[in-house]
Amino acid sequence: MATAGTKKISLPTWNLGDFYDGYNSPKLTQDLKRASAQVTKFAKAYAGKVDTLAAPAFAKSLAEYEAIQDLLGKIGSYAQLLYAADMSRPEIGQFYQNTQETLTTLSSQLLFFTLSINKISDAKAKKLLAAKELAHYAPWVRELRALKPYQLSDELEKMLHEKYVAGRAAWSRHYDETVSDLRFPVGKNMLSMEEVLHLMSDPKEEVRKEAALSIGAVLGKHIKTFSLITNTLAKDKEIEDSWRGFKKPISSRNIANQVEDEVVSALMSTVRKNYAPLTHRYYKLKAKWLGKKQLAYWDRAAPLPKVPERSYNWNEAKELVLSSYTAFSPELGKLGSRFFEKNWIDAAIRPGKAPGAFAHPTVPSVHPYLLVNFQGKARDVMTLAHELGHGVHQVLAGKQGALLADTPLTLAETASVFGEQLTFREMLRRESNTDRRKSILAGKVEDMLATVVRQVAMCEFEVRVHDERKKGELTSERLGQIWVDVQSEALGPQVKLTPEYRHFWAYIPHFIHTPFYVYAYAFGDCLVNSLYSAYEKEQKKGNARGFEKKYLTMLSSGGRYRHKELLAPFGLDAGKSSFWQGGLDVIAGFIDELEEMA
Repeated sequence: MATAGTKKISLPTWNLGDFYDGYNSPKLTQDLKRASAQVTKFAKAYAGKVDTLAAPAFAKSLAEYEAIQDLLGKIGSYAQLLYAADMSRPEIGQFYQNTQETLTTLSSQLLFFTLSINKISDAKAKKLLAAKELAHYAPWVRELRALKPYQLSDELEKMLHEKYVAGRAAWSRHYDETVSDLRFPVGKNMLSMEEVLHLMSDPKEEVRKEAALSIGAVLGKHIKTFSLITNTLAKDKEIEDSWRGFKKPISSRNIANQVEDEVVSALMSTVRKNYAPLTHRYYKLKAKWLGKKQLAYWDRAAPLPKVPERSYNWNEAKELVLSSYTAFSPELGKLGSRFFEKNWIDAAIRPGKAPGAFAHPTVPSVHPYLLVNFQGKARDVMTLAHELGHGVHQVLAGKQGALLADTPLTLAETASVFGEQLTFREMLRRESNTDRRKSILAGKVEDMLATVVRQVAMCEFEVRVHDERKKGELTSERLGQIWVDVQSEALGPQVKLTPEYRHFWAYIPHFIHTPFYVYAYAFGDCLVNSLYSAYEKEQKKGNARGFEKKYLTMLSSGGRYRHKELLAPFGLDAGKSSFWQGGLDVIAGFIDELEEMA
């Protein structure tokens, strides 16, 4: 239940019936049989023949491959969403694992296809990609062939693909279930990870402190397990990266993101140079507000003193987010409404449910689903706006088909952060109370610092961990020290990190599931700051609808274009350091405004 005043509103849980009516569904059984038959037929038709295909036949093979990927993705997405909704039920965990194993077996029979595409000579590939029949699929083939220098032999590729389910995937599942089972004592209650993290922004310092100490203590009890998982996965990645020939641990992520190493380096270095004028300055200001010389780390998300915190029930949050989207773009507002009307969102908090929030794109033949854990705070409204941005982005990109709907991570956070920005501006516009406006602005600054500075610091943690892992296993103490070092640099001298904080790295799931994902948040936030500035300029010119049209075109492009091509219509270039500095200057401007208000 979410509360605003005394009014209680039931929170929605998603309806996965658009996939199947249960994990024992006859339709699911039929789809698995159909997928197996299609895979067998495809392998028989094309194995050993890909490099002989002319353009029309090659285009036909790509369309058939795409249809199979959509079907396999549908089955896998259902299993993943069902598992995320309740990780505590053994039968669901068993179904999830068995499904992963079945899909891995089927997809391994298709592996020849992508490997064969990368064996086509450059001369023939150039000729094929110029053919009109390949116009739709050419961007996907080009990005696939970007991995050609790192491709191993067919036998090794198949072995790595098949052992994934018993390797990385198994360790990731072990991590997820361990975190899901954790309970944190606060007062007389035993709380889940999501519930205890919620208390870190409680108005009462004693509550924040108790929650923080509980998190540190419970993570500390399990830190050997988390350290083993992290060391194992880092070593696994090092071995595979070495065989493939990647220069740096982060390089494989950058290639998958369709972004150059130097662009990511420019982002990281620019943000690090701005630690002092951003986080260090802001936390000095916040310490003053709270009447302290130095903040404890559990004070970072504390609400401002003497400002009653505004709470939102589900309907209020829904109205605020949708009205913000609609004011910018009626089309986006209409798309967003479908998520609420058709139960594509799971917002209720319950035991066994995955913590945090995500938007799962599933496959174009179905639709995305959103998971949030809504507790009625302004930050929960922003999280809803964020995940809905992902959702509408995925719907728009779905028209590109299963192979090209996925957006590179460098642009995957664009619609989500832009949606947050729209909702923040509307929330601020509606608030007439000066103290509350200050509180809303401070909350936005803290969210932006968490999105940019904290994520870059977390990426720096990963860089140091993966670099050191090459020399041998890292102890729990060493992992904790690296975490404290990077966080101290980012947060500055105004934030005190007490000993138990060294365990806090362990609850970040991105380190386990998608190494080096986190810089995408900083990329997206800085990009959106620059993009929103461009929008404001167009508004002043009376051309808001023109900007909207270009923006929707960008979201609808999916993975067809790289960041430089997509940003060019807006006059933006992520390859320049001034681009990143411009995004950071927006945050600095908000801090300037807060200093003036103080």
